[in-house]
Amino acid sequence: MDRVEVAVIGAGVVGLAVARALARRGREVVIIEAAAAIGTGVSSRSSEVIHAGLYHPPGSQKARLCVRGKALLYDYCRARGVAHRRCGKLIVATTAAGLAQLARLAEQAAANGVDDLRLLSRAEARTLEPALDCTGALLSPSSGIVDSHGLMLALLADAEAAGATLALASRVSGGARAGDGWRLQVDGFELAAGSVVNAAGLFAGPLAQALGADVPPTRFARGHYFALAGAAPFRHQIYPLPVEGGLGIHLTLDLGGHARFGPDVQWLADTDPATLDYRVEPALAPGFEAEVRRYWPGLPPGALQPAYSGVRPKLSGPGEPAADFLIERSLPGLVNLLGIESPGLTAALALAEEVALRL
Repeated sequence: MDRVEVAVIGAGVVGLAVARALARRGREVVIIEAAAAIGTGVSSRSSEVIHAGLYHPPGSQKARLCVRGKALLYDYCRARGVAHRRCGKLIVATTAAGLAQLARLAEQAAANGVDDLRLLSRAEARTLEPALDCTGALLSPSSGIVDSHGLMLALLADAEAAGATLALASRVSGGARAGDGWRLQVDGFELAAGSVVNAAGLFAGPLAQALGADVPPTRFARGHYFALAGAAPFRHQIYPLPVEGGLGIHLTLDLGGHARFGPDVQWLADTDPATLDYRVEPALAPGFEAEVRRYWPGLPPGALQPAYSGVRPKLSGPGEPAADFLIERSLPGLVNLLGIESPGLTAALALAEEVALRL
């Protein structure tokens, strides 16, 4: 039976960052990915936003690892030539009551260590973005965007240069503690591993249970995205105030300057990540248009076209407070990364540091 020191399950951005961190510390690492390519799951279906660390309660894993991860990510992208842009973000209020929410968000961000925010009046916000309509805004200059696939390719190259190996089209169906390590079932054969990191994204919860860990159930929320036909008159990302389950239907610009809007929040009854539906129904467009016109009244009719959707693994459900990241270590030699949704992309390198310390 083959044996490795560490098996990292999942070749999304977090799994690749973890594999890189461990391999660079001299660990023998194999990355096991069920799909035929890296980064085809949660990592391929996001807004590709580099978050500043505004939205999460002080002291939470999400807040701490987002702020740390943002700094690491910008440094890494510069060092490795990964395409990115620090374009900044405006979080906008469209009612008088929303101004108080902006102030509370600024206070929370400051408690998280985000020290570059500015509260803007309506006139100041419109000076930055003349097409914007709002009662006020919060400017986050350190928010940005990144080429997530380019980032994953760089992480994989670093991991492999440090000795890690990648096994694609290899699904881990279960496993058990064996002696001083683990015995994993991987597509009909067994692999022995001293330690296991479960970074399987949507499959992380079911896999943790299959490995014998007592973990909370994972809920799934689908978010749809629409692309703008034509050029957008904005230079910053434009976000409304957060809503239950998400950050609201926001505008992000990709590195080519194209605008997309989303995601919404649609809770799913399906609990099998292998059967989730990623279709974007054109009938959703009028609802998206109505939300976007709250801050961009000049959106042309019929300008939104279905783009793609993503599904987020959540440890909380509708009407419940948003759950934190869960780095679960109830069994020796096993680290389960659960509920890794936004800001998981931003936090990936900081999450990798955390896992390396805990192993």
